[in-house]
Amino acid sequence: MKLRIVIDPNRDEEIVIIAHEKSHLVCEIEELVKNYSVDLIGYTENETVKLDLNDVYCFFTEDNKVFALTENEKYRLKSRLYQLEEVLSENFVKINQSCIANIKKIDRFKATVGGSLTVVFKNGYVDFVSRRNLKNVKERLGL
Repeated sequence: MKLRIVIDPNRDEEIVIIAHEKSHLVCEIEELVKNYSVDLIGYTENETVKLDLNDVYCFFTEDNKVFALTENEKYRLKSRLYQLEEVLSENFVKINQSCIANIKKIDRFKATVGGSLTVVFKNGYVDFVSRRNLKNVKERLGL
């Protein structure tokens, strides 16, 4: 088995595995990549906190600032929403232009009179699925 690592700051990061069959090693590498955690630092007026992605309900923009919403707190982030979208795991899906939702933290969807979907998170936060992202959300949720 050959190993090749290319460090190039001008290219997007990707991991490519070329194998004859899916082996135990390939499965381990796949799990490692899937569970790779991104270190996110959230800020409030009083504290700086390392955020656990499993605790984040969604990332959203408000007044041109990006926030991470947890059970009881809203943390300001220094990252932009598009940067988060690139590094977040498959548990997150963009539901509209200003919100990326954690699929595991969605409680239910409600249809509106206009035909769009409203997302209700387990902590009570409510947002909507835009028409542009509706197909992708349905595919990711298996609907």
